[in-house]
Amino acid sequence: MMCVSMQSQITKAPDRQEGEGPWSQLIIRGATLINGTLAPPMGPVDIVVENNRIVDVRVVGYPGVPIKDSRRPVLKAGGKELNAEGMYIMPGFVDSHAHIGGTSQGTPAEYVYKLWMGHGITTIVDPSSGNGLTWTLEEKRRSDKNEITAPRIKAYTAFGQNSKTPIATDQQAREWVRNNAKLGADGIKFFGATPVVMAAALDENKKLGLRSKMHHSQTYVGSWNVLNSARSGLTSMEHWYGLPEALFDDRTVQNYSLDYNYQNEQDRFGEAGQLWKQAAAPNSKKWNDVMDELLALDFTLTPTFVIYEANRDLTRARLAEYHQEYTLPSLWDFYAPSRESHGSYWHNWGTEQEIEWKANYKLWMNFINDYKNRGGRVTVGTDAGFIYELYGFSYPREMELLREAGFHPLEVIKAATLNGAEALGMEKEIGSIEVGKLADFVIVEENPLENLQTLYGTGAIKLTDNNEVVRVGGVKYTIKDGIIYDAKKLLDDVKEMVKKEKESKGYKLTQPGIKK
Repeated sequence: MMCVSMQSQITKAPDRQEGEGPWSQLIIRGATLINGTLAPPMGPVDIVVENNRIVDVRVVGYPGVPIKDSRRPVLKAGGKELNAEGMYIMPGFVDSHAHIGGTSQGTPAEYVYKLWMGHGITTIVDPSSGNGLTWTLEEKRRSDKNEITAPRIKAYTAFGQNSKTPIATDQQAREWVRNNAKLGADGIKFFGATPVVMAAALDENKKLGLRSKMHHSQTYVGSWNVLNSARSGLTSMEHWYGLPEALFDDRTVQNYSLDYNYQNEQDRFGEAGQLWKQAAAPNSKKWNDVMDELLALDFTLTPTFVIYEANRDLTRARLAEYHQEYTLPSLWDFYAPSRESHGSYWHNWGTEQEIEWKANYKLWMNFINDYKNRGGRVTVGTDAGFIYELYGFSYPREMELLREAGFHPLEVIKAATLNGAEALGMEKEIGSIEVGKLADFVIVEENPLENLQTLYGTGAIKLTDNNEVVRVGGVKYTIKDGIIYDAKKLLDDVKEMVKKEKESKGYKLTQPGIKK
């Protein structure tokens, strides 16, 4: 296991200027409830919050019928009413894989947080605390106190981060894990290590009651795949690396090209798109055996379909309409083809690679949907900030991709809310709208079940009865800890940041290879 050092730190978020509240009492009136429990929509309901806890969820009438005041909870002195009649309310969204930017991308924390909050994301997991654990824990503390405009943060440390020597023994692994817990981390993000080190680290972390994630790097997956991890106590796998390898039934290693070099990222990601077809066939004995064991271990899958979507349609990812107004120049430049920037592996990417990846997605989605159907936990994670995927905007796209995989829209909402909460051990606090839970909500004006694209900050295109083309949707209110944020205003703030940055640099966003 190599040493993992801390990267340079991005600018912390400024003191909070946005949001109204909290109040001693908040009543959200008249919305249709789409909960994270697979329950069908129901409304109108009034939701009562006192001191950041839901104290009542009351059905107050019937669709299309005036609501009688006698049915409704009474507002106390000093309380706040929010009229949400005709709107839809959901639990706050959880992004299970959300990096808080980096210096390579040039993304200050305020920019990232407002993109998340502008899309209804009220809780995130930073998998690896790339700005350093101390930095991330300080932002977590400030968010918990609502001193900054940000989702609540769970800080996972990259295994080995800041170790003075390579971790090569079980004793070193256990010592690092114990120290990580003492520092206040919520869990660990693994990439790979020797079986001895992995087994010791996961065992120690489990004993301490902390959660864990893993991106199973190809550099270790030949000796340690998803089954090894799950058996040793890993609580969640990220992406899909290590899962096809656990499904191999006629080989022991990926069919690497003989001139493959892992440090050449087009090799790495290009050939990764050929991996699922090398695994056992859907519903074969091997397929079922692996799935059944993961289910028995209560293992969580966070597929992050969205972060690799450019692999199957690079043009779509590059031309997403929000890039023009919401993507910082430094981030746009980071996305461009490069032999050095991570995830910028478009050295010579075209039809053949995209066809392979389209086939890869079909099998990958098949497994994820099957896992969900058999009772497995799947969450919504994005891994944005790489591969043309923008913070916030990538979240509804991941939801769409789960829908493409076969999830019912209600199952998508559950993945985004209650499943995310359960994966963090926070299901008693967040994830559904129930009495006793925290006041985290997403309020929208369009029915997201009918069209998940209405959750994009840019909204969805609609033609009116008068033949007028309009935009509808976008999150209207994001409520975290009982504080009401104007989600569209948060996105306007981001738009202004990007505009000022472009003006200061005389920057024009152009496509790769085209001279400015």
